[in-house]
Amino acid sequence: MKWLEFRIHTTQEAVEPISNILHEGGASGVVIEDSEDLYRDWDGTEDEIYDLNGSEYPEEGVVLKSYFSVSSFVGETLEEIKQSINDLLLHDIDIGRNEVSITEVEEEDWAHAWKQYYKPVKVTDTLTITPSWEPYVPESREEKVIELDPGMAFGTGTHPTTVLCLRTLEQEIRGGEEVIDVGTGSGVLAVGAAKFGAAGVLALDLDQTAVEAARENTAFNHVENTVTVKQNNLLDHETRQADIIIANILAHIIIRLAPDAWRALKPGGLFITSGIISGKKKEVMEALEKENFEVVRTQDMEDWTAVTAVKKQKQKVRGG
Repeated sequence: MKWLEFRIHTTQEAVEPISNILHEGGASGVVIEDSEDLYRDWDGTEDEIYDLNGSEYPEEGVVLKSYFSVSSFVGETLEEIKQSINDLLLHDIDIGRNEVSITEVEEEDWAHAWKQYYKPVKVTDTLTITPSWEPYVPESREEKVIELDPGMAFGTGTHPTTVLCLRTLEQEIRGGEEVIDVGTGSGVLAVGAAKFGAAGVLALDLDQTAVEAARENTAFNHVENTVTVKQNNLLDHETRQADIIIANILAHIIIRLAPDAWRALKPGGLFITSGIISGKKKEVMEALEKENFEVVRTQDMEDWTAVTAVKKQKQKVRGG
C-alpha cells in the first residue's frame, strides 16, 4: 500500500497543536524528530537512547512526519491541514520555519520504524516508563513501572510536559486522593496517578481514539479498577469534585479551563497544569490568580513550564 508522508519543520511550541491537526485530518501516525532529543539529560538512560542517528534529526527545531493513505481526496485534505497549521499564528503559536514537503513512501518504510526510538526512561525518582514490547526489570521494589503502547498517534510519556506532570504528581499524591486528568491522551498521567496511590482517577478526552488507547493502557497496567476513562470535552457537565485536577494541554486552553477547574476542585485542591511554553507562563499564572487560585510552584524543563496552583475560597462580595 502506498502512503504520502507529510513532513513539516516547526517548533517545540507547535508540536502538540500540529499533531492534533494531523490526527484530526486522518493521519495514520505521527513521528516526532526533536533536535533536543540528541542533547537532553535522560537521567542515566544515555546508553539506551543515545544510539540515535544525528543525521536523521534537524539541526534546530522539530520535524513532524505524518502518513496518509493515497486516495482521490488526499490532496484536498493536505491543503486543509496546511491552512489549519497556518491559522495557529492567529493564536500566537510560533510555527517556526513551517517548511512542508510531501513524498510517497511504502508502508513498510515507516509502520514500525518509530519503535526503535522508544526505550525505557526513568522519569521520576520512583517511576519508569517502558514500551510494552521492551523487556524491563525494576531496579528495586519501590520502583513503579508504566508499560505503555502509545501507538503512533500519542506521545511516549517522555515529553518534558508529561515528565513535569508526573514529577508533580509524585510530590503531591499522599494516597487516597480523587484525581481528574483532563485531556488524557494515552492515559499515562492517569495511570501514573493510580500508581502513586490515588483512590480514584477520572480520565477525560474528547478524542474517541484517545479514549480507547487510554482504556487499553489502564487495563495493561492493571489500574482499570482505579481509573475511569470517559469521552468528554474538558470538564463540561462534570459535577464531581476532585482533590487534584491535572491538565497537560495548551496554554490558551488552560486559561479557558481555569473557571471550571476551580468549580471542580475541593477546597484546597490542586490544579496542576503543563503544556505551557515558557513565553506563556506569566499569562497562565495571571489567569489562574484571577480565578482565585494561588500559584504555589512552577517547574521548568527545556522550553516548557508546569504550574501548580491551589484553590482558594472566593471572597464574598458585600453589598453597598
